[in-house]
Amino acid sequence: MRGVRSVRRAGTGQGTGLVTRPVRWGVAGVAAMALLATGGCSKSGAGGSSSGAGADASASSAGVAIKGDITFNDAKLAELDAALKAALAGKDVSKQELAMVVNVATDYWNAGKVGFDKGVSSLGVKGTYQAPANGRLDQQLSIIQTLRGQGITGLSVSAIDPTAIKAPISSANKAGIPVLAIDSPLPKEDGAALYLGTPNYQAGQKAGEAMKEALGGKGQVVVLVGSLTTSNAVQRIAGFEDALKGSGVKVVQKLSDGMDASKALTNAQTAIQTNPDVNGLYGVYSYDGPSAGQAVKAAGKTGKVKIISDDSDPQTLKFIRSGVIQATVLQQPYQQGYTGAYLLTALKVLGESATMKIVRPYLEQDGTTLSSGVGLVTRANLADYQAKLKHLGIS
Repeated sequence: MRGVRSVRRAGTGQGTGLVTRPVRWGVAGVAAMALLATGGCSKSGAGGSSSGAGADASASSAGVAIKGDITFNDAKLAELDAALKAALAGKDVSKQELAMVVNVATDYWNAGKVGFDKGVSSLGVKGTYQAPANGRLDQQLSIIQTLRGQGITGLSVSAIDPTAIKAPISSANKAGIPVLAIDSPLPKEDGAALYLGTPNYQAGQKAGEAMKEALGGKGQVVVLVGSLTTSNAVQRIAGFEDALKGSGVKVVQKLSDGMDASKALTNAQTAIQTNPDVNGLYGVYSYDGPSAGQAVKAAGKTGKVKIISDDSDPQTLKFIRSGVIQATVLQQPYQQGYTGAYLLTALKVLGESATMKIVRPYLEQDGTTLSSGVGLVTRANLADYQAKLKHLGIS
């Protein structure tokens, strides 16, 4: 999920800066991606249904199929990218140096970096991607300060702490540097021009609907999450619980792991060992799904304890394929990188007023959120999703 998602994963390295390399990927490529996404899938959005490969042929114990969906918001974002590029035509963008700073060095952000690389290449601007190791706030703030000293002209950031990021955003704004919130929304008073990412409440609803289907409308669920106070986690859990209202599925416990995958595993093991009535686990952070999967598999309860997770961690997808995890709710970090580059360039070159005039028709009802969409992958549409990643150049 957005915000500080998976951290302390094996192999996570230091968040060193990576200067983007030219990769040709114009707006036409994004449009092609959107066409690929819509093939065999339903309309995007919470509760959207799908057909063909988009519907999971493997039913839950109650005989109810979970319906997959990988359309996200790709088609509309492709339109927006094209409109922004047209508005920038003929403008001097040679001096633009963008930066994308995420919250942690993890697999989740590989797609975001690929999108950012392709976005800056398509526009002909410079870009730097950075990620702090293990989701450390001090490193993120230090990275931003260093980038400011290097003369960046635009910054997209997945803030680890909305309070701590307020001063750096204010300083950037005063210097004429637009700031775009990605992955995790920020309060309007923080000064970010827009939020580009997943509507967290909607993602939670999608997870809740999938859990109801997996459990046949009755059961006890434990929520596994990295933080019970981060705004994106709060919103996602709220959407999840609201989707369960009126059903026989109840959330009986919410366990925070402090953004520690090993603690998430312990929480999952304890949950299913101490309460035999627990037959569902919802993993909110990207490592929570694999942790739940390991616990359920080790306990010999595959198929008996249903798991709905978030994100496309490689281990999550392996557990989807083997039937350990029933479905995973997906974001589109690729678009957060790609469209993010377009937005930052436009905000700096065209100005906020002109950019917002182009962007406004694509915003959510709150007037500040540009949705990158919500998807749902099951065993039946997993191959379609992996083909989509391959098409985008995401390993």
